[in-house]
Amino acid sequence: MSTIRCDIVSAEEEIFHGQAQMVIATGEMGELGIAPRHAPLITRLKPGQVRVQLENGEEQFFYVSGGILEVQPQVVTVLADTAIRARDLDEAAARTAKDEAERALANRTDALEVAQAQAQLAQAMAQLQALERLRRSLKH
Repeated sequence: MSTIRCDIVSAEEEIFHGQAQMVIATGEMGELGIAPRHAPLITRLKPGQVRVQLENGEEQFFYVSGGILEVQPQVVTVLADTAIRARDLDEAAARTAKDEAERALANRTDALEVAQAQAQLAQAMAQLQALERLRRSLKH
């Protein structure tokens, strides 16, 4: 079975480096599945989950705050401001951020604050969804 190298890198560190059967991420136009020998491409990523299916069939889950996905013939690179292994996400902090963003949106102050609250809400929801998907995958 063929594989493709996958690198997931945040602004602070390399989060993952290894061989994968498939890399699944959410681009601007929807979900992408990158397999070996995929056509080269570059796309922006939405905040959310990146799944890496390893050679042994195991899946690893990561949360990214958005970023860029680059596909070359032998390597998939995810460049994100923030990238965290899903198992390392702090659910309580994500719920608190979600609640704060919802309160800020309910109080609707100026346009800049609303935009910041919407971005914070989107990131918190994406983290919570990544945690939920990780939980479901562990049950199977």
